[in-house]
Amino acid sequence: MKKPLISVLKSSQAMLTLAICILAAPVSAEITKTWALAEFGEPLYQDGIEHFPYADPEAPKGGSIVLGAFGSYDSLNSYILKGEWPRSIGLIGDSLMSSSDDELSSAYASIAEFAEYPEDKSWIKFTLRKEARFNDGTPITAADFEFSFHTIREHGRPFLRSFYEEIESIEVLSDHEIKYNFTTVDSMKPLLLAAGLSPAPSKYWADKDISKTYLTPAPSAGPYYISKVEAGRSITYKRVEDYWGKDLPINKGLHNFDTIRYDYYRDLEVMVEAFKAGDIDFRSENSSKRWATAYKIDEVGNNEIILDTPIDNKPKGIQAFFMNLRRSPFDDQRVRQAFENLYDFEATRRTILYNQYERINSFFPNSDYGVEGEPKADELAVLEPYRDQLPAELFTDAYLSPVTDGSGRNRKQVREAIRLFKAAGWNFENGKLMKDGKQMRVEILLRQPDGQRVNAIFVQNMKKAGIDASFRVVDSAQYQVRVDDFDFEIIIVFLNFFPPPGAELRSYYGSAAADERGSANMAGIKNPVVDELIEKIVAAESLDQLKVYSRALDRVLLWNNYVIPQFFNRNHRLAYWNRFGKPETMPRYSHGFPGSWWIDTSLDSKLTLDR
Repeated sequence: MKKPLISVLKSSQAMLTLAICILAAPVSAEITKTWALAEFGEPLYQDGIEHFPYADPEAPKGGSIVLGAFGSYDSLNSYILKGEWPRSIGLIGDSLMSSSDDELSSAYASIAEFAEYPEDKSWIKFTLRKEARFNDGTPITAADFEFSFHTIREHGRPFLRSFYEEIESIEVLSDHEIKYNFTTVDSMKPLLLAAGLSPAPSKYWADKDISKTYLTPAPSAGPYYISKVEAGRSITYKRVEDYWGKDLPINKGLHNFDTIRYDYYRDLEVMVEAFKAGDIDFRSENSSKRWATAYKIDEVGNNEIILDTPIDNKPKGIQAFFMNLRRSPFDDQRVRQAFENLYDFEATRRTILYNQYERINSFFPNSDYGVEGEPKADELAVLEPYRDQLPAELFTDAYLSPVTDGSGRNRKQVREAIRLFKAAGWNFENGKLMKDGKQMRVEILLRQPDGQRVNAIFVQNMKKAGIDASFRVVDSAQYQVRVDDFDFEIIIVFLNFFPPPGAELRSYYGSAAADERGSANMAGIKNPVVDELIEKIVAAESLDQLKVYSRALDRVLLWNNYVIPQFFNRNHRLAYWNRFGKPETMPRYSHGFPGSWWIDTSLDSKLTLDR
């Protein structure tokens, strides 16, 4: 399924898989006019394609599906920090240009018919399709993109705003032409971000306040619109039957379901039981225990439910325990190193994770952007000017999280942790870790109860080291507020990056974001070396150069022990009722659901469920 920028407004997940460069021959010696863009190299697909190979243009339209979502929502406004919005809301979005699921950095004409930009890349102009319109029939114009940009700039969440710092100004040239001017030159990254922007219906919002939460759906620019809202309980999307873009090559064979409903659950086990009862059609399972034990049922044995584990080729972000560096004791690196020794991944994998995961030793796992082994010569050349600001081991050793024998008897690591605590001024007295007459107290904040079981060994080891350690489980709304306010000691975070990594790194790890409420720099990292390396990544002139800078950044982040890396899986874990058809060719970087799948009526009729 295509990924409009509004999706990132809406899921913080697919926004920047768009990267930009030249496909078509220049219109003149200086101006390039093109329907497709890629940040480095050329796009995979040329002008004139009929459809993406992972989409079947003969796929039947129709049918309804029900999916599950965890938590709740109380707003449809994904621009602002206030409120909790449904992560599925990207279904209603469209953007100037959209990506393919076969590439990590590409963009193809969608609302924009084509783009133009000069040799120095100081601006980009988009010519909009005259047929593009919102689902209420209102034409999509340049004014709608101007309005969405100013909404982000004035009211947007800090993470969202951070992507557009290089856009100096925008110009509405006509109803169907809009130009973005940049503070940078010779960099494709800002052009990429502009291409991913989505429209907000300016006429609809003329007498309304978009800086507030709301639950009345605004007109949709994409293939679906919100047809029913039951806040906190469900949200229903319906396919726009006369969707203006349905015959574009990037859309043929996609968006096949007439209705997609998300039902909300506050208990993951209840959600799984709902799936097994037939109340949910498709699950992407994130629990190793459930995958190993919960699906041993007759419906799997008789092929009514399909279990599948396709390879997940998509580069991963870091999943880790994030320690709040704004608070003691985590402002001391020795303490952070000690906590890393207390995390016994090998025992956790053996006893709790059913040996289904690999350890993360990079902020960019499963990708070409992270480190592997000892530092290479090109990385050392980048890092050498900062030698006096970095740990000496960074220049000679491979970073590797502490490894145990998996038995659970990790006395060596606990002793090392106590040694590091003592070096930081904490003493082990009568079974308690003490400083200034107070015992160290640490709470892991969770929004899903599953986290208690998965991380029980970690907490047990904290207690062995004399720490008063505990979990705190709160509902999704309270969790979001506490994270936005940096009101936590340790949280478990997954930070996606948008290959190739770029401007999002400022919000993740940049000093300027560390104290900005609601930013993605949840750890509170303030490191001038990190700041400079991020800017080198953003300004990189080649993909090879970018990879060297990102690996250098990876080493700096790892060796400062800002987080305790956890684990990742190289496979999707999919469970679904056997009522679907899908193309023979699947996209390289996605499992394709729900975008390219459809209801197979012959399979559906064989199910014993009353649907």
